[in-house]
Amino acid sequence: MSYKLPVEMESIDNESIHEFKDEILSIPEMKAQKSQPIQELGEGSFSGGLQAKGDKMWRNVVCRSIKTVVLSNKLNMLMPFGPLAIFVHIFTGHNGWVFFLTLLGITPLAERLGYATEQLAFYTGPTVGGLLNATFGNATELIISIYALKHGMLRVVQQSLLGSILSNMLLVLGCAFFSGGLVFQDKEQVFNKATAVVNSGLLLMAVMGLLFPAVLHYTHTEVHFGKSELALSRFSSCIMLLAYVIYLFFQLKSQKNLYVPLNEEGNQNEENSDDDDDETPEISKWESIIWLIIMTSWISFLSEYLVNAIEGASVAWKIPISFISVILLPIVGNAAEHASAIMFAMKDKLDISLGVAIGSSTQISMFGIPFCVVIGWIMGRPMDLNFQLFETATLFITVLVVAFLLQDGTSNYFKGLMLILCYLIVAASFFVHVDDPSAADEAGT
Repeated sequence: MSYKLPVEMESIDNESIHEFKDEILSIPEMKAQKSQPIQELGEGSFSGGLQAKGDKMWRNVVCRSIKTVVLSNKLNMLMPFGPLAIFVHIFTGHNGWVFFLTLLGITPLAERLGYATEQLAFYTGPTVGGLLNATFGNATELIISIYALKHGMLRVVQQSLLGSILSNMLLVLGCAFFSGGLVFQDKEQVFNKATAVVNSGLLLMAVMGLLFPAVLHYTHTEVHFGKSELALSRFSSCIMLLAYVIYLFFQLKSQKNLYVPLNEEGNQNEENSDDDDDETPEISKWESIIWLIIMTSWISFLSEYLVNAIEGASVAWKIPISFISVILLPIVGNAAEHASAIMFAMKDKLDISLGVAIGSSTQISMFGIPFCVVIGWIMGRPMDLNFQLFETATLFITVLVVAFLLQDGTSNYFKGLMLILCYLIVAASFFVHVDDPSAADEAGT
């Protein structure tokens, strides 16, 4: 027995060392912390080999992540236009080309921002995932708006946020309905009507918040001229932010069952649920978070060049600033929503498409616009909710049209086509619309 015990202990030690090796190899980030104890056990060569394998493993992870996120989408071929815009700005200063190249450079970044958000949504669940999708889908517009506020371009802020709402409600939702209707021509697609009704109510509340300051201004019924309108806007913005926070609690905690997609309740084809089970994330949770930070930072950097070149591009191209702000900027910012809404509609997942398009519009109107008013308040900028009569009327009619089309809880390609044609009318209207100089001067002061 006295001879067997050391042999048994030696075998146990060898087994524990091999198990320890396997554990470290499975967790690359622990290799630095564990290498020193291993050397004390007489495993110096193992430590060097482990470090080499760990470095190789990290390189493989990074290369695979870059290949998946950057090289897997043809739209990412536009990414080099971002750095090119910076070179053009430095060496030529031609605002028209800087604006155009920056616009092209931001487009794939906005789409990849949406992709990283969708990957993160696999780890957070459908409800929080939809909220993340809408939040980071609107990150581009909010970043551009904050830079424009910083430079005192209040009308650009107002019109770009308005354009984001119009683009989501008419163009993005219209393309989703149209493409989904073409794929499923033999049936009528359905979605959760309760969700659409709540979002339509919030959009009408946002219209109310924008309508009263404009009416107060143009009827000249302010108690204190030039001050009551701004005070009302700031008060209404705080109320709208409070309403949005309560809406989030209502959606995520209080009435979760109300927002369960119809295909999860069994009211749509069982084939869709089988497809859902096959979908798996392509990148890990931490990879998604890191890519979100990278994309958001790069968009923020390019947004400053974009904002600085808007007025010069308007003069160089002889296009109204209102058209650039309402039509061109939101199309770039909504690239992520546009792609994902169409993709989900073609998979007969209209609840997700509505959550992206209408949910994004709701977030911009109830959070984005009031948030910019409060940020302008902090910056000392007179940002208000008076979007002028033309813009406010456009938003009011758009909300009514979309609310009527959503009230029956069904969609088809003709409804989508109507929304797209409505957006073309809106785009043509802003192409021939020029801001009142006195209104623009008041906004800039």
